[in-house]
Amino acid sequence: MSTVPGFLLDRVTVTRGPTRLLDGVCARLPAGACTAVVGPSGAGKSTLLRLLNRLEDPSTGQILLNSTPLAELEVLALRRRVGLVAQQPVLLTNHVAEELRVGRAELTEHRIQHLLDLVGLPARFAQRRTSGLSGGEAQRVCLARTLAVEPEVLLLDEPTAALDAVTTAVITEAARNHTAAGGTVILVSHDLPLVRGIAEHVLVLHHGRLVAHGHPDHIDYLEAG
Repeated sequence: MSTVPGFLLDRVTVTRGPTRLLDGVCARLPAGACTAVVGPSGAGKSTLLRLLNRLEDPSTGQILLNSTPLAELEVLALRRRVGLVAQQPVLLTNHVAEELRVGRAELTEHRIQHLLDLVGLPARFAQRRTSGLSGGEAQRVCLARTLAVEPEVLLLDEPTAALDAVTTAVITEAARNHTAAGGTVILVSHDLPLVRGIAEHVLVLHHGRLVAHGHPDHIDYLEAG
């Protein structure tokens, strides 16, 4: 059987108590491109994203990465390949340099400075305490921490929500650079201009169902923004 690059969702359903968060979703998220997942609040967008690095598992159905079921992959190894930048930044250590080494303890000072440069922060930030960072700075540090492990897939959950214009531009550029280098980006966002600007493929969810998919130019939902 030939390998299908990227993610394949096969009749994926997620239930939580009496609520069905995703309902029989079948979709392909191609490798080497940016796919945006859009839809109204409560549509199941973030739930779908969390399935892709096994922060949650489907109730029924399965998800494959490069034709291998996620359930067959070791979770920590998967999360090194599929990195998530959450909407609310969560910092795990006291200093920025320590934070960037969370997933890769052997990072050199030179590599740390390069990662900070990628997210638009000066080299001196390596010595900053994480407790004193602004929301935008913390989000950029989280992005740098994720990039440090060189994931093949970058998951971005509302990455620009309530952030300053500079941080929004940095995250947008990082997504473009990741796909330009052959990586994959899966983006959840209500920012429809952002989606139109960087996504090559769009999934539209509504009440947990996939109701449209395709190139951004062919998705009516995006015209609302």
